[in-house]
Amino acid sequence: MATLTETVMDNLITAVLVLDNDLVVTYANPAAEQLLCLSARRLLEHPLPDLLQHCSIDLELVKETLSGGQGLTDSDVTIVVDGHQRKVELSASPLMWARSPSMLIEIKAIGHQQQISKELQQQAQQQAAKELVRGLAHEIKNPLGGLRGAAQLLEKMLPDPSLGEYTRIIIEQADRLRNLVDRLLGPQKPGHRQQENIHVILEKVRQLVELSADKVVVERDYDPSLPDIEMDPDQMEQAILNVVNNAAQIIGDSPNAEIVLRTRTEHQVVIGGKRHRLAARIDISDNGPGIAPELQDTLFYPMVSGRPGGTGLGLSITRNLIDQHKGKIYVNSWPGHTTFTILLPIRR
Repeated sequence: MATLTETVMDNLITAVLVLDNDLVVTYANPAAEQLLCLSARRLLEHPLPDLLQHCSIDLELVKETLSGGQGLTDSDVTIVVDGHQRKVELSASPLMWARSPSMLIEIKAIGHQQQISKELQQQAQQQAAKELVRGLAHEIKNPLGGLRGAAQLLEKMLPDPSLGEYTRIIIEQADRLRNLVDRLLGPQKPGHRQQENIHVILEKVRQLVELSADKVVVERDYDPSLPDIEMDPDQMEQAILNVVNNAAQIIGDSPNAEIVLRTRTEHQVVIGGKRHRLAARIDISDNGPGIAPELQDTLFYPMVSGRPGGTGLGLSITRNLIDQHKGKIYVNSWPGHTTFTILLPIRR
């Protein structure tokens, strides 16, 4: 007959694991089996790090912390199980009463509502950053116009034509700064919308990338049943091309560099707090080094780049274009894998 403790543990919705000093699983409750997509028989006697494709918290450091009798809790941990990324809250505490040094691990999946709340908070922060950049750009462009106009007047009044070289430099640099500001702002108005097949756009992007990055293999995994979507084809091509180009530049020198373009339909999707019955999902995946965790929340901000020499404008412009199409873009990344996901509402 099961003990009261066993009954309680079996009915918890929080995943509970007991690990020995070598991080080997010695107990797993049913919630842990469900979270890790493995039966207790396959979990037991295996080191937890071997059961996870990725964990953002170093379990060896957790073990060192617990050896001093201290517990710890991290409410923003990313684990990858069976190819799927999950945001969880992880708590660890030492089991001092055990026959041999052990630790108790509790893993609680972050709820869907919490994830939506986090997305809305990030959206508000990105909107605030966009407004800040827009105001700053306005303040920069006004004096630039005056500077350029003054240089043109000065050039006409110079007694020696050879001195015009210096005024031309002023005009060229003012134009360069104005173009930079325009790129920073990105397109401000939606273009001409029409019903378009997203696979036509993806094929154009694939051909462009394969021509410019011949060492990168671009694979396709399309859902042919995906209906046409109302969009500006040129803007959507630019948005997707920015993402794929970034991936190609990061993994271009890696052996077996591969990008996968995948399309699927999604049902009952929440975008910007609004539920849509049907949406198109476009996944752009690569097998590169991954994006640093500290960059992932701000990656779509202007002037933030995940690669050396990047301007930080491409993904910001992509986010702006996807927003104009009432969609959303987000990233899941860990070492060896990065996926940018674009969701676009399908209106019927």
